[in-house]
Amino acid sequence: MDQLEQMLLMQVADLHKVPDGAYNIRKNGEADGRKSTPHIRIKGRKDGKSGIDIFVSGETKGESVHIPVVITKTDYRETVYNDFYVEAGADVLIIAGCGIHNCGVETAEHSGIHTFHIGKGAKVKYVEKHYASGDGNGENVMNPATAIILEEGARMEMETTQIKGIDSTVRETSATLAAGAELIIREKIYTHGKQFAKTDFSVDLNGEGAGADIVSRSVAAENSRQEFEMRINGNEKCHGHSECDAIIMDDAHVTAVPALAANCVDAELIHEAAIGKIAGEQLLKLMTLGLTEHEAEEQIIKGFLS
Repeated sequence: MDQLEQMLLMQVADLHKVPDGAYNIRKNGEADGRKSTPHIRIKGRKDGKSGIDIFVSGETKGESVHIPVVITKTDYRETVYNDFYVEAGADVLIIAGCGIHNCGVETAEHSGIHTFHIGKGAKVKYVEKHYASGDGNGENVMNPATAIILEEGARMEMETTQIKGIDSTVRETSATLAAGAELIIREKIYTHGKQFAKTDFSVDLNGEGAGADIVSRSVAAENSRQEFEMRINGNEKCHGHSECDAIIMDDAHVTAVPALAANCVDAELIHEAAIGKIAGEQLLKLMTLGLTEHEAEEQIIKGFLS
């Protein structure tokens, strides 16, 4: 790996070297390294689409798989399809993410289409980070789409972070939960300049005892725009909670559109939303400790998104 690739991999996957365990590293549309293990197999797709299939056996306990993407070209666009097949009883950590370094004047774009088939009682933690850099004027675009199918008693924890440098992103996540399944999502987004970010969640709680807890935290600064849409459908005795908290600064715009549909008398659904600026007393308190106003804002934002 060259220094640029190492920097991007460190930002999106906390990788300083080739990882232990299973991995698939993709660079500019080509495989840049792949390794399977006895419990986690990674194969190229056979349907003609770009991407991989990941098979996680039920014997997997406490193992991880890294599947980062790196783009270092300008005027480059790709759509990648990754399907995950997690057998019943498995316990696995999946670390994804995409890093773009665009030094040109054209657009660099990555669209990752991920589908998770998670078997009975399986546990998955999925971590995805997006980051972009460069000294050119080209746009960096990332449009992730995630579809999640949780069978009975399965659990998925999903952490997504947009770190910096993404000019435009539309993030779509849909999930279907069977009886006793659990979905936990934590989203963090920071936008500035003229950047645009849209998040669209749709969750169907189809089984008795299914539960979803979805929290989005974001900061919109300068002239950036953010949109948040969330819909939870309670189709059985279930519990669902969604929350969107946003800090708005400068001339930014933030829109939150929550929706709850209780299609069963025993569905318990809650939504919370808050949009506001940084409180003056928070700034004043930190400034009395010797920080400038800018430094105080940075500390508050860092704490809010941590």
